[in-house]
Amino acid sequence: MTQKLVKPINIQAGMRIFSAGLCLLLLTGGSVMAQQASTPTSAAASTPASGGSAVANAATGAEAFYDGLGGRPGIERLVARLLEIVLEDPRIGGQFKEIDQAHFKEKLAEQFCQLSGGPCQYSGKPMEVIHEGMHITQAHFNALAEDLQLAMEEQAIAPRIQNKLIARLAPMSRAMIGK
Repeated sequence: MTQKLVKPINIQAGMRIFSAGLCLLLLTGGSVMAQQASTPTSAAASTPASGGSAVANAATGAEAFYDGLGGRPGIERLVARLLEIVLEDPRIGGQFKEIDQAHFKEKLAEQFCQLSGGPCQYSGKPMEVIHEGMHITQAHFNALAEDLQLAMEEQAIAPRIQNKLIARLAPMSRAMIGK
């Protein structure tokens, strides 16, 4: 009788795969889920807690999201690392090599900051305009999402904050894919 060798389970790798799968679900078929995730419909977001107002609680949630990304400095580090990872990614790196990288980082940081409830306003062009003629496929978009996931893990961003950012970004896929 031969003995089978069983590899030990790597919990961290398993969580990464689960989280990447969740991201892909949100990005490919979960637009309704993404909309629900970005709309405060939970009891915690819509009712006062400890005597506070619902508006104050919503602001606290937005601040927690923004702060969970590390505020503006954390978002800038995340975006810088994301671009490094993307440039090394053979699936999509070539599409980013000729861009104005400083402009890209500035606008993506603005976008992440605004989406997370931070004090920023995205001042870039609409997604449809930026990505027109780029022929982005679902596979390209998924590769970028995976790279973002890796960058967030490296920055030690909590999984719930990662999922919240992905949920806010997911609906944008329609403005990019196939343009």
